[in-house]
Amino acid sequence: MSDSGYKSGSNLEKVLKAGHFAFTGECGPPKGANVGHLKEKMEPLRDMVDAINVTDNQTAVVRMSSKAASALMVMAGLEPNFQMVCRDRNRIAIQSDILGASALGIRNMLCLSGDHQQFGNHPESKNVFDIDSIQLIAVAKKMRDEGKFINDEAIDEPPKIFIGAASNPFGDPWQFRAHRLANKIDAGADFIQTQCIYNMERFREFMKQAVDMGLTGKTHILAGVTPMKSAGMANYMAKFVPGMDVPQELIKRLKGVDKKMQAEEGIKFALEQIEEFKQMEGVAGVHLMAIEWEHRVPEIAERAGVLPRPKVD
Repeated sequence: MSDSGYKSGSNLEKVLKAGHFAFTGECGPPKGANVGHLKEKMEPLRDMVDAINVTDNQTAVVRMSSKAASALMVMAGLEPNFQMVCRDRNRIAIQSDILGASALGIRNMLCLSGDHQQFGNHPESKNVFDIDSIQLIAVAKKMRDEGKFINDEAIDEPPKIFIGAASNPFGDPWQFRAHRLANKIDAGADFIQTQCIYNMERFREFMKQAVDMGLTGKTHILAGVTPMKSAGMANYMAKFVPGMDVPQELIKRLKGVDKKMQAEEGIKFALEQIEEFKQMEGVAGVHLMAIEWEHRVPEIAERAGVLPRPKVD
């Protein structure tokens, strides 16, 4: 693994560079200014994960800002992974928010394009997309490593951030997904979190390609896991969620048990995945996206055998 010697102060960075199997979680901010609700969602993740992704108006639905929610996590002694989408900001706002996040003690950032606004609750809104996610990675890296803005003006104090990116191994044409991943790594992504994985056979092919291309020696790849709550959820994701690959065998497996046991069966499948990811070449950890199921994270972490989380100086 290449290492420029830069240290952001990120716990996630320390865990990955020490060679530990990373385990990250996720928390969607509330649809309001309810700090108490945010605390209810984030507290079950304390000591369970190495960092907590804070989503940025996911599915283009208005929520508390990712930066504000991340800052509240820092104040509570948790480590956020601040998500930033290109949909809502031009390059001025993007660079400003990167500086602001760093000033607030936020040490991880995930660079995303963002879901199109027509999927959200303000479909009439204008998108921005001044730059795309790959350019966003490059901007964050330039600001951090060169201490310069996009226009090459000097920054008085560069941001301290561990730069992440997302990868969907299943988007069409899926044969070229590893090449798109390579572009993000070349732009400066220190770590990668994948879309939630259900088609294990196709993901194995994706990882073999990434290893053969030498990508896993340049970044840290965390495999995305989202436990299915029911056969209905699996069926919905298979039919209506773009870029999702849910095999019929998994839907049949969930339908094959009593409805009251489908959530447990979904967790069992997630645990089987985590065990395989621990052994899979090139996989540096797991990103657990327990959507509106944060209270189940301690149980899943315990059953997955990833506790206690390592403490790295």
